Amino acid sequence: MNAELKAQVLIVGAGPVGLTLAMDLAQRGIEVLVAEIRHRGEAPNVKCNHVSARSMEIFRRLGVAKALREAGLPADYPNDVAYRTSVTGTELSRIPIPARKDRYTATGGPDTGWPTPEPPHRINQIFLEPVLFAHAEATKGVRILNRTQIDDFEQDDAGVSAVATDLESGATQRIRCAYMIGCDGGRSMVRKKIGATLSGTDVVGRVQSTYFRAPALLGLLKHPPAWATFALNTRRCGNMYAIDGKETWLVHNYLGQSEDFESVDRDWALRQILGVGPDFRYEIISKEDWVGRRLVADRFRDRRVFICGDASHLWIPMAGYGMNAGIADAMDLSWTLAARLQGWGADGILEAYEAERLPITEQVSQFAMNHALALQAQREGVPADIEKEGAEGDAVRAAAGRALYELNVQQYCCGGLNFGYFYDRSPLIAYDHASPPGYTMATFTPSTVPGCRTPHLWLQDGRSLYDALGSGYTLIRRDRSIDPAPLLAAAAARGVPMQLLDLEAREGAEVYDCGLVLSRPDQHVAWRGDACPDDCDELVERIRGAKVASRRIASDAPAALAA
Repeated sequence: MNAELKAQVLIVGAGPVGLTLAMDLAQRGIEVLVAEIRHRGEAPNVKCNHVSARSMEIFRRLGVAKALREAGLPADYPNDVAYRTSVTGTELSRIPIPARKDRYTATGGPDTGWPTPEPPHRINQIFLEPVLFAHAEATKGVRILNRTQIDDFEQDDAGVSAVATDLESGATQRIRCAYMIGCDGGRSMVRKKIGATLSGTDVVGRVQSTYFRAPALLGLLKHPPAWATFALNTRRCGNMYAIDGKETWLVHNYLGQSEDFESVDRDWALRQILGVGPDFRYEIISKEDWVGRRLVADRFRDRRVFICGDASHLWIPMAGYGMNAGIADAMDLSWTLAARLQGWGADGILEAYEAERLPITEQVSQFAMNHALALQAQREGVPADIEKEGAEGDAVRAAAGRALYELNVQQYCCGGLNFGYFYDRSPLIAYDHASPPGYTMATFTPSTVPGCRTPHLWLQDGRSLYDALGSGYTLIRRDRSIDPAPLLAAAAARGVPMQLLDLEAREGAEVYDCGLVLSRPDQHVAWRGDACPDDCDELVERIRGAKVASRRIASDAPAALAA
């Protein structure tokens, strides 16, 4: 066995969730090791096609949003979602989504005008992940070990000891860290080792998915191209995603309840979805068949070991919900873990991760499953006359197009899932008597109610509020007659990073309805008021986790090696 490696945090898995977590921890001054079984530069599967606005906000803070925005589909390629009788058939309706060259300036669409500095971005994971990897690899404090498999681990009161294997040489390596995080996917070894179990709906649906190359396809389209094109006819329903905007595509063929992956002829189904004849030529790059599930782990932590992303939840891979929820997991965990390692976070600060993320995970997984079932009903109810010529067929297609738009615009322009969710069970949040506003997949109301996302606004000097927030806590003051000194002093006495940000008189008046709003490092509201609290020390103790009765080990202090 080679000499022991040491790091403050060991991350298992270098997918988008693990890489984002590593970058955020490192930018907070934490030393990180990332173990990944793939070769350096090895492409991931062709899966997630969408990065949410909330994730893009995170990438903006990490300094990688611009590079991501420049990758993926061509700058002028429409990001629309189209509904047709087949990919090359008659269009039923279309959800307009700006191409990336217009993404910051477009108005009038269902996902424009959102309160964010970073709109969503359509990009397949095969383009996304290399950009994240290069940025992480260049980040001070991050070390990535490719072709390294974590075989086992044990924890004690001071840290975690893991055993790794170099998959090229077969040599073993011991890794010692203060904390370990499993971002190792749906078959997570880390989840199994900590005794977490998945429960929910094991099979929501089966999808025969094909990644293929067809340079001639663009020339066969009767309508402008789209990022996603759904085909609905009585023979076969499916959808196609543009991967490079030129010649590579991913088609999902949704199987019926009585069908399995081998019972449906792949070539026949693909041609029915595309609407092409036997002379159309294409090349299969890979078969990407998958089973849609709704499974959530019963726990996200065992003492010093955590799980994030697909390791902790699996659901229908719809509109990128899984990856984007995993990135949200990572950001919730990252700042609290950094706080604990830096000493200003108390034992209880790490209790917030499971208390906050598990309920949200359950909610979003239900949204995704229910929507998938509604889409399934729509596919099973395709009108018999949808391809009929003449006025009668036109009327059927118009009605189908309206129904398709109304159901699906909330999936692909899901403002509520980006901006509406809130943490209502957190031990780190000082709640008041106000209830957070409700939200749906598509709708939301910006609010300063504790637990909600810190409302975004554009400052008079042209900056995004999020660019002006600090990396720690930020006390946003709208009423300059309020003296913030007692709260800032209480935070400083405990080493809690907190800075003051003053708004101008007219900035945020429509949503910042209290004189002071305390924003957390992850842009959620921790507290609000029209004056400093009577007991500032009590508030500071809460936001740093000292008011939480820890259910974990008593000596959960940073290990000496992590100092």
